Amino acid sequence: IEQTHMVRSWLMGGGLVLMASIEMSAAFSMPLQGSGLLPRNLASVSKGASRSSMALGATMMSGGEDCACTIIGAGRIGSALADMGKAAGLDDVVVRRGEPIPEDGDGPIYVTVRNDDLKGVIDACPAARREDLTFYGQNGYIEDFLEKEGLAGSSSQVLVYMAVAKLGEKPTDGITDLNPEGLTSATGKWAGQVAARLKSAGLTCQIKDTKPFQLAMFEKHMWICAFMLLGVHHGGVTVGEVESKHTAQLVEMVTEMQAAIAEKEGVTFEAKCPERLLAYARTVAHFPTALKEFDWRNKYFLDLTRAREAEGKPDLTPLHTKLLLKARDDGNVKFD
Repeated sequence: IEQTHMVRSWLMGGGLVLMASIEMSAAFSMPLQGSGLLPRNLASVSKGASRSSMALGATMMSGGEDCACTIIGAGRIGSALADMGKAAGLDDVVVRRGEPIPEDGDGPIYVTVRNDDLKGVIDACPAARREDLTFYGQNGYIEDFLEKEGLAGSSSQVLVYMAVAKLGEKPTDGITDLNPEGLTSATGKWAGQVAARLKSAGLTCQIKDTKPFQLAMFEKHMWICAFMLLGVHHGGVTVGEVESKHTAQLVEMVTEMQAAIAEKEGVTFEAKCPERLLAYARTVAHFPTALKEFDWRNKYFLDLTRAREAEGKPDLTPLHTKLLLKARDDGNVKFD
C-alpha cells in the first residue's frame, strides 16, 4: 500500500530553488568607532568560541544502505527525495504541517523545510526520534540554532548541491570542473543512508567527518552570502553575471569572509576556496540573486563585525559591511 502522502503545505515558492549553493582578503583595517553599526547593549561574542555542534558526524552511520524514511516537506527537495525512494521500492512517509511524526518510525527524518520552519518541526518530533532528524539542504548558518535546540552532535546534516527546475523534475547534480567527485556532503548518524539514496539516483554525495563537513558548511555559507549580496548590489544580476563580470569583488569579499571565519571559529580552509565557489557558480549561472533569510545568512558576518566594533577592533569584512548597509539603505534587506 502506498504510504507516501504528498503535501503542499511546505511547497517552496515559484521559480528555481537553490537547494544548496556552496555557502572566505586579508584582515583589512577599517576602524569601526562611530560607524553606527553597534547597537546598544550588544552582547559580547567570545573569540574562537567552541561549539558542540561541530561534533556532528561523531557517530556517523557506517553502512551505505537506503531505507524507508520520513520526509518533512513536499517542496522540490522533499518531492525529489520521495521520488527516489519510490523508485527504489521504499515506502517513505511525507508528513504535512501539524501532523505528528511517527513515534515508531525507523530510518532518518529528512527535514526539507525552510529555516524559519525548523523550530516547529523539532518541537513536533518525538523525543525518542530526535537523533533521526536529518537537516537537508537548508541554506545559511544553523549551527547555533541546533546547539540551542540540543541537537548539536546528535542530528545529521546534508549540504546539497543540486538544482530542480520545477516540482517533479529530476535533480541536476552540481558537479564542477574543480570537484568532479561532487560537492554534496553528509555527516552524522544517517550519512550513509543519505549517500546511498542519492547515489541510487545517479547523484554524488561525500560522507564527511566533523572537521571536513564544518569547512564545507562554511564554504556553502560564504557562497550564498557573497553571491547574493553582490548580485543585488549590481542590480539583481544572475549568479553567472557575478561570477563572470564581478570576479574581483567576489574574490575580495570571500577572502575577507574566510579570514573572519578562521579568526572566529579557529578553522583553516583548504587552498583555492574562492576558485571552488566560482566554479560552482558556473554550474548554476542562471540562478537569480536576492537577499533572503537574513537572520540565517548575512547576519552572521554582521554580528562578527559588531562584536569586533564592541572590542575596538577593525572590521575583517569591510566590503561585505559596506554593501550590506547600502542594500539596507536601498530597501533590499531589513535589519536594525
